[in-house]
Amino acid sequence: MSQRSNISDVSKRAGVSVKTVSRVLNNHPYVSDAMRAKVNAAMKELDFRPSVAARILAGTKSAQIALIYDNHSPYYINLIQSGCWERCHQDGVRLLGQPVDVADPDIGEQVRGLINETHVDGIVLSSPVTDCDPVLRTLESMGIPFVRISPGTNHAMTSSVYMDDAQAADDMTTHLINCGHRRIAFIKGHPNHMASDERLYGYRRALDRAGLPFDPRWYADGEFDFDSGFAAAEKFLALPERPTAIFASNDDMAAGVQAAVHKAGLDIPEEISVAGFDDTTLARMVWPPLTTIRQPTFELAKTATDLLLSGQTLVHKRLEHKLIERDSVAKIGAASETD
Repeated sequence: MSQRSNISDVSKRAGVSVKTVSRVLNNHPYVSDAMRAKVNAAMKELDFRPSVAARILAGTKSAQIALIYDNHSPYYINLIQSGCWERCHQDGVRLLGQPVDVADPDIGEQVRGLINETHVDGIVLSSPVTDCDPVLRTLESMGIPFVRISPGTNHAMTSSVYMDDAQAADDMTTHLINCGHRRIAFIKGHPNHMASDERLYGYRRALDRAGLPFDPRWYADGEFDFDSGFAAAEKFLALPERPTAIFASNDDMAAGVQAAVHKAGLDIPEEISVAGFDDTTLARMVWPPLTTIRQPTFELAKTATDLLLSGQTLVHKRLEHKLIERDSVAKIGAASETD
């Protein structure tokens, strides 16, 4: 692998001093538009992205980065924040957490304002912000380094860290099939998250491989929150032919499913098996504890922050998931399918 370009390479390509390049990197006001354009063109030609840590040592304005997120699960976001913070702590970098609404038409300008007001040295984007086009365009135009967690689009744009959501959902669906289940309901996640489509794809792929049809009666849209899981489960339980297993594509929705099943007076897992996704703290708090997919959420965030602080260019790291078996899923016999 070729050596990463540095600030001296940029100064030589642009025909300017290292000090001028440094001023451009730090958004110094006393740089002409022509000079700034020349330096930016050289950086683009060399595929140069400044190391955040190097900018901090050079005396940049903040020694802080921002995590920008929009997620309905407090358990998931807590792990994301903790992973980012642990890596920041190692370098003495301050972490700012900024929630946003990706549906807000003004989100691009909100992010621009955040950067201008705080002078952060880099950004970590969590899903679904990681695929929000106005945010991506804003960050690109401002020339600020950023790394994305689990992007579904524009993979060549920046470094990223991700897991295989489709394969993880395939693994869980296959596990349920291997436990004897044939009527497996699925609750999709929030429509703004690319992972929601990937998990649905994995579920359907596993059904297809096993020769099982996709039945729309056993499918529901969700929002990655407790209430949507509860509502979807009530819909499934009201069917004349109810499912024997419900796979919710995150733990918050799975907890809602469990509440609806308990309300209906049914036993988990003897009458209905329930599976989740993420393995947040919630998965061990509900009763019975959830069989779920362990997404390496903390590690995803920590690794993304490390890529940002180290200034690595276009590195894509895939982290492994794991199926965690607990007490919410039971094996069933062929007779149970025809009850």
